[in-house]
Amino acid sequence: MLTKAELRDLLRERLDQTIVELNQALQGVNLGRLEPVLLRLGRGQTLPHWYEQLRDQQTLPNLDGKTVGSVIEMLFVAVLETVILQDLEIPQFRLNPARGVDIPDLDLGIKAPSQNYATSEPFVSAYERLLGSEYDALIVLTDYQKRKLHPPLKLQVIQWHYFLNTELADFALTAIARKHRDWLIVQNEAWAQKIFRFLAYINQSDWRASRLLRIVNIMQNEEQVQRLVLEAEEDFRKKNAERARKDKDTIPDHEIESLLSIAESQPIILGIVDAVDNWVVENYKDFARLPNENEWRRLLVSPLNGQIGMSFALQWRYNFARVFRDN
Repeated sequence: MLTKAELRDLLRERLDQTIVELNQALQGVNLGRLEPVLLRLGRGQTLPHWYEQLRDQQTLPNLDGKTVGSVIEMLFVAVLETVILQDLEIPQFRLNPARGVDIPDLDLGIKAPSQNYATSEPFVSAYERLLGSEYDALIVLTDYQKRKLHPPLKLQVIQWHYFLNTELADFALTAIARKHRDWLIVQNEAWAQKIFRFLAYINQSDWRASRLLRIVNIMQNEEQVQRLVLEAEEDFRKKNAERARKDKDTIPDHEIESLLSIAESQPIILGIVDAVDNWVVENYKDFARLPNENEWRRLLVSPLNGQIGMSFALQWRYNFARVFRDN
């Protein structure tokens, strides 16, 4: 029997065919051959509530986005077992979306965002923003947002992309981490950990954090750092003048003072490390920890090849717009 990794490789080779078959199933075509698998996967070993309408009328009931994801997952597994991998000795695939990975027998997640390009995912560690997920994931983009406005619901997959686990990380932040990792390690490993902690926890809607991120991006060039500090000072004055005119709260003075202190530091990298460390501590207190031993070991060898946008609150917000719009 093939390993999980070998099965995933085979799925990637046959992915275009898989999507064709999945879309046919969503049109109610050859649905009967999938029935045994759908029966096994259904709650209480019964066919899902949408099955009869899809088979008889080639449409789905008026479903919410979460249920649409469940439909995609069940049909996807049924297509894999019945059509795509039927020539192989494979296990009966389970669906386990409530706990970790959606298809545990493949160590594969499957997500079905619509044309808002986003999904919400459980938050475990902020360092997932740099390291990615524990599992690969297949992202299938549907036309649900458009189709739900014109019932009955005729759903189709319009784009798809297979992500390796490390690619489910933030594109911009991993690019910065990758650019400076080796240099930072040579300078001081403790500094490197603090910079990586800042990248993991940053809130880019925060004025000071966004300015610090620009500085971190070019931190090996002292002349450019000095220029960005001056630009930040000018932006601080401009934004506070606008806020004052609109009778809004101004950005506190200590925000710009923190940035100005960078320009006065020797070496300047020490000023940057202190500034990002102070931002993290001020905003997160004890919640924002340094990477643990396992995370740090992985950060040292990771390809840091994130491909998506990621932000977090109580959950991660994965945004796949960069990948799908480019395609």
